[in-house]
Amino acid sequence: MDYPVEQFSESEREALAPHFTNIDAPVFALVNLPETVKGALFARYSRYPGTLRRLYLEEFAGDMEGAAAAAFDGAEGERAAALYKRIFLGYGDDSVAQLGGVHIACEWVSNVLTKVLQRGRLAAYLEQSTRYIAYDGPMPGGGYRYWRDPELGPEYARTMDHLFETYSESLPLVEAWAAERFPRGDEPEAAHARSIRAKALDLLRGLLPAASLSHMGIYATGQSYEQLLLHLMGSPLPEAREFGRQILGELQKVIPSFVARVEKPDRGGEWATFLTERESAARQITRRLGLDRSRGEGTAPSVRLLSVEGSEEDLLAAMLFEASAVSEREARDAVRVLPPDERATLIGELVGDRVNRRHRPGRGFEAVRYRFEIVSDYGAFRDLQRHRMLTVQWQSLTPGLGAGVPEELEDAGVADAYRGALDRSRSEYERLVEIDRPEVAPYALCLGFRIRYVLDMNARAAMHLIELRSGREGHPAYRAVAHELHAQIAAVHPAIAAAMSFVDRDTEPRLERILSEIRTQARAGAGSR
Repeated sequence: MDYPVEQFSESEREALAPHFTNIDAPVFALVNLPETVKGALFARYSRYPGTLRRLYLEEFAGDMEGAAAAAFDGAEGERAAALYKRIFLGYGDDSVAQLGGVHIACEWVSNVLTKVLQRGRLAAYLEQSTRYIAYDGPMPGGGYRYWRDPELGPEYARTMDHLFETYSESLPLVEAWAAERFPRGDEPEAAHARSIRAKALDLLRGLLPAASLSHMGIYATGQSYEQLLLHLMGSPLPEAREFGRQILGELQKVIPSFVARVEKPDRGGEWATFLTERESAARQITRRLGLDRSRGEGTAPSVRLLSVEGSEEDLLAAMLFEASAVSEREARDAVRVLPPDERATLIGELVGDRVNRRHRPGRGFEAVRYRFEIVSDYGAFRDLQRHRMLTVQWQSLTPGLGAGVPEELEDAGVADAYRGALDRSRSEYERLVEIDRPEVAPYALCLGFRIRYVLDMNARAAMHLIELRSGREGHPAYRAVAHELHAQIAAVHPAIAAAMSFVDRDTEPRLERILSEIRTQARAGAGSR
């Protein structure tokens, strides 16, 4: 097709050039404009009969005052905010706030807070990894990398220092053991050294407390940031409220209009109150029903399939729906009479010849859902929680589910020190609860302590998670969870599990031990039902 080419005068082309990647093609990007202006442009687009470039010239260019390719500044932000209020009142805050995004860096945040920051689905996150970065060095200004609060007393600081000292003293010992246990073969010396370092960091990360400080980046729209800010400002965690204030302050410099209602009593204020009251009601009801006290069951690592929605027949019908000319009910009737082996063959054909794990089936594969309850160490949970296209719910981190000690640390000669650190961590948690600071008590717990959580996902999301997290380069704790998720799906839906052809089944001793423990717990749970 020959696309229409709009004609612009020379002066118009000069006004457009700094802000559009081309002047005459039907596809172009917007550059060197505040996010508020880009969002306002797109919102106005929906009710404007002409092109976006013409819209910019007629209604926006005069407000830019030749700012062109200059870096963003506060004055430009004020003009953008005025433009937003003048033109787009009535377009709906939510629809406009979806159209502008910002990169925010949050540094020196605890591992407790990273889970709050990463809870939103519609955002992108990147976080420093405890698997690749050693925590044995001091922060700028001195001291180990952990969240501090003078109100928690010197006992808290002494415990944190002890945990980091144990970690720092154990690291060279475990590296030396790993170098002897896994001698270099044909690989380059530098690659072997990195793998030995990674092995030691993997084995010892369970020593790090949840108070350990990390750096993370967030990219999100104004709407997503608004939701995040409301959760932060209504949080019982002082750290969350402090970072909420700081994030809001920085967003007000770049997308002020998109977050304007956060501080309005009748908007953000009411919303934050609603969230707080909702969480308070849940706590009160759990107490009333006696659900706030652990009954001592399910403390070992475990994966339990709680419920399944849909069948392989439903999935096959859904995979055929878009190509068919009949209702889904008719498609289900047609596949229901097929023998199971033929249904499995058809599912395999519709999934296709996958060359790598990024080749996934279409949305029909989402017709089946699984709800799993998992008990794993907090470190593994942190990695699994980051998946977006599923429902993740988790309980508070407590010492009630216990913690394990990697057997390799016995051979490395640091297991007793590791166990001593876990005991010290548990004692500090209990002390913080006793002084009426239960909201910050999880900061004192090592990442090796276990947490209970639920993953609720469709088969397509399960394929992505399982194939990614079963990879041999992954941590054994979450690899074991991925293996067991796949095994339990295979038990109820073998054809769906078979489509997950990039599950890495390669095992090593530690993974095998964790899997054995999980499956023992699963059998015990099945016997008690």
